[in-house]
Amino acid sequence: MSTGSTPFPKWQLAILLGAPLAIGLGYLYLRNRLEDPEKKKVAELKAKTTISLDNEENNTKTSESAIDRAMKLKGAGNRAFHAGEYDKAISLYNEAIEACPSDRTVDLATFYQNRSACYEKREMWDQVKEDCTLALKLNEKYVKAFLRRSRAAEKSGDLVLALEDVTSACILERFQVQSSLVNADRILKALGRQHAREALSKRRPIMPSKHFIKTYFSAFSEDPITKLQLEDDAEALQSGFAKAKAALASQDYESVVSACTEELNADGKYKNEALLLRATFYLLLGRHDEAQADLGKVIDSEASTKVKVNALIKRASLFTQLENTERCLEDFGSAAQLDSNNSDIYHHRGQVYLLLERMDEATAEFAKAVELNPDFSIAYIQKCYADYRHAQINKNVGALHQVRNDFEKALERFPSCAEAYILFAQVLSDQQEWGRAESLFDSALSVDPTNATLYVHKGLVQLQKSTDFDKAVKLINKAIEMDDKCDFAYETLGTIEVQRGNLRRSLELFEKAISLAKTELEMTHLFSLKDAAAAQLKVSERWGLDWTVS
Repeated sequence: MSTGSTPFPKWQLAILLGAPLAIGLGYLYLRNRLEDPEKKKVAELKAKTTISLDNEENNTKTSESAIDRAMKLKGAGNRAFHAGEYDKAISLYNEAIEACPSDRTVDLATFYQNRSACYEKREMWDQVKEDCTLALKLNEKYVKAFLRRSRAAEKSGDLVLALEDVTSACILERFQVQSSLVNADRILKALGRQHAREALSKRRPIMPSKHFIKTYFSAFSEDPITKLQLEDDAEALQSGFAKAKAALASQDYESVVSACTEELNADGKYKNEALLLRATFYLLLGRHDEAQADLGKVIDSEASTKVKVNALIKRASLFTQLENTERCLEDFGSAAQLDSNNSDIYHHRGQVYLLLERMDEATAEFAKAVELNPDFSIAYIQKCYADYRHAQINKNVGALHQVRNDFEKALERFPSCAEAYILFAQVLSDQQEWGRAESLFDSALSVDPTNATLYVHKGLVQLQKSTDFDKAVKLINKAIEMDDKCDFAYETLGTIEVQRGNLRRSLELFEKAISLAKTELEMTHLFSLKDAAAAQLKVSERWGLDWTVS
């Protein structure tokens, strides 16, 4: 599992959708109120239209009589609905709709909405959507109609409409109703997953940046590929695996897979190592089926224990990306049975527990990894970070103080480890100690000057401490100049553009990040961001809203 940069703090759903709330980065607000001034003028003109004085009294009486009858039918329909007599309620609402004067648009919208509630109980989703649509034509800011049509659209598989409708409801409710936010979150995740799977089936694999690959391999202290010394004979030195090793060492990553395949086709003596290395690059490329197939062959082979354990760790990480926690933990268990003293097992299993927010288990795993390999800097730093998260969740002030001391010791012990500066800086950012956090990111850059994500982190500090959008964007653009495959930078810029109300630009940036994503889990997250922005844009254009930063 990669120890690449930790994703920056998750924005609340309301922020992603553009809620007009104070969010620390500035205020988002509506330039135009939800009322449509042109429609208001039309309504006023209609109200002023003169009618015959001779007919005015009769027309009023007829109208009142009709609406009274409609309201009585509605009341009877409501009673039937609450009694569970849905067919009877539908019949009564039908009559109410027929009786209602056409100029009583709000009442008529209510009758359609009530009838749609009956259809919802019958799980007649098309009819629900149809009646909600009619209600919204009559009352375009009808929250209940948006929410019910959203539920029906979700049930019938139309997740785009479901998201647009729940977004409309959230905006009208000023993001104050928790149940609507929960519904929006659920729909976003489902739609993101659907779009991710569709995209994965069509995407062209992209090799990650050299820095990312280097970081990935550095997360294994007992990597059997990089540590393997080839036998000193002509056959071994000219083999496909020797070429793959040479390509890995020279960072000619595009040549690794073909060189490994050459070793396999020749049934060479390093075929298991070649399978493992090829699987590793399939993982990095996001070619999950091929990675799983190669890893399975290694695990079922007569390979060395260290090769098998490494394969099990990587397959466990793959199962995490595929959201199959049970299979993931099974593979970690198998690895521990093979070699209980391999610190990589506990280090990577700790990361899984950290992702799952199972903090007791995460801290125990990292402690075990450090116990077995106290000089492995990455595991040591991850342990400090896990201890911090554990103390934070439990609000243990004494433990938080100890964690800070542990980080300070880690900096002294591992002065060349960029991860030490990065994770400590993130902890200090959480504590709003911006100045020290900034200096730690600068220290990380001094030991790892090609790490583009550090400029993204520095940009985020600017946003957190001073809401300086321009300076933050400048720093993040520097990250992209340094590494145009830095998906973290595109994701962060996209989110900033949502904050600034530049929704079209945010969609372009999220799409760029999606094209670089390496796992379904990453793609699901990014599509959720993109889908949220797209829904907000659609609703904004419909109502003429302008979301900007104050």
